[in-house]
Amino acid sequence: MLKKMGMIGPVIWVFLFGCIIYHIIVSDKNGFVEAKRFSKFEDLEIENRIKAMNKPAVKIIKTIDGESYGCVDFYKQPAFDHPSMKNHRYTMRPIWKGIMRKQNTSDAEFGYLWENGVGCPVGTVPIQRVTKEDILRLDSYGDNHKPCGSWNTTSYDPNSPLHFDQHHFAVARTKNIGRRFHGATMELCITAPKVKPTQYSATRIHVQIGRDFIQAGLTVNPVLYKDHQPRTFVYTYAHGKSCYNSNCNTGVLVLRRDFPFGMALKPVSIRGANTSYYGSFRLVMDQKYENWWFQFGNNAVEIGLWPWYRFNQSFGNLVEWGGEVYSAFLPSPQMGYGYFPVEAVRYDAYIQNISVLDRDYNTDHNVMDLEDFSDNTQGYKVIDTRNPKHRGGHIIFYGGPGNI
Repeated sequence: MLKKMGMIGPVIWVFLFGCIIYHIIVSDKNGFVEAKRFSKFEDLEIENRIKAMNKPAVKIIKTIDGESYGCVDFYKQPAFDHPSMKNHRYTMRPIWKGIMRKQNTSDAEFGYLWENGVGCPVGTVPIQRVTKEDILRLDSYGDNHKPCGSWNTTSYDPNSPLHFDQHHFAVARTKNIGRRFHGATMELCITAPKVKPTQYSATRIHVQIGRDFIQAGLTVNPVLYKDHQPRTFVYTYAHGKSCYNSNCNTGVLVLRRDFPFGMALKPVSIRGANTSYYGSFRLVMDQKYENWWFQFGNNAVEIGLWPWYRFNQSFGNLVEWGGEVYSAFLPSPQMGYGYFPVEAVRYDAYIQNISVLDRDYNTDHNVMDLEDFSDNTQGYKVIDTRNPKHRGGHIIFYGGPGNI
């Protein structure tokens, strides 16, 4: 009898351990992390965050992919809730008026992205609607899931709290030699790397502004977007706070009534095909007011704005172009097409026509002082070239299968 009772303990532990492992596997496959029980205070905090994001809307419209956006009064979008906005409303008034004039006269250039063929009414901007599930999903991965720069893996920021065994990079980046930058541009080949529910794979420009930074590019990020399509994203890190797109007051200020942040980039380029499809991204500072602008497309349409007082300095000190991946668990995901680059535009993921605005606001297409950086060449590689045989100017080839 005693022997039988003595065996009960180990049997129960084995059973419980098996249940835990099964739960983790099932949760990972479904892309969810089980929500904990929340206190009334925590529930109230989440409700307040939802309310701050889902501003009262004139109307709700949908993109051609079915995402819901609220058409919010321009001056009531989340970015205007940032404390710094209250202190600078007067000094920024000429800029706001200029933006509103453009809103009243501009055509709906990106109207084809909406079910209604137009976008939001004049005087409003589209802000994506969020749910409690969206917030909990993003919160469940914490700061580790958020974008960063490759410099944070080196001596540039030794105090960074992020776990860089989960982030990997294949980038070309400016050397830390004291240069000042007022912008950076790129055209990227649209790829759709394969990722698991807890991963992302992004291609982006990253401009470091002291301890702050901004990014723009494409990402396959099911935690953020709930699917596996390559989608546009903008990311802001300023004074210790961060935000994707326009989802909170730290995020970018939305300027257009017809551009949905987070839109799917189509069509996707096919490896080995004769034709590649591009997205054009620009992060540039204007010389008059020293505000940072996000511009998109071949016509460099002004899509978003960061006021000059949002950051701790008035210039960028480092720039990088290339891929960044994240995985909550090994193995790591694909980058680009999922193959190592061989310096061939037909077979490689690549970024072309890169440039920077220098300290005098002159455009530099050569960008000579670059270094290749991959933190783990077993999974990802990068080739930076100005070979005249390539028509895309200064080109960065990158990618890899991951699995490290």
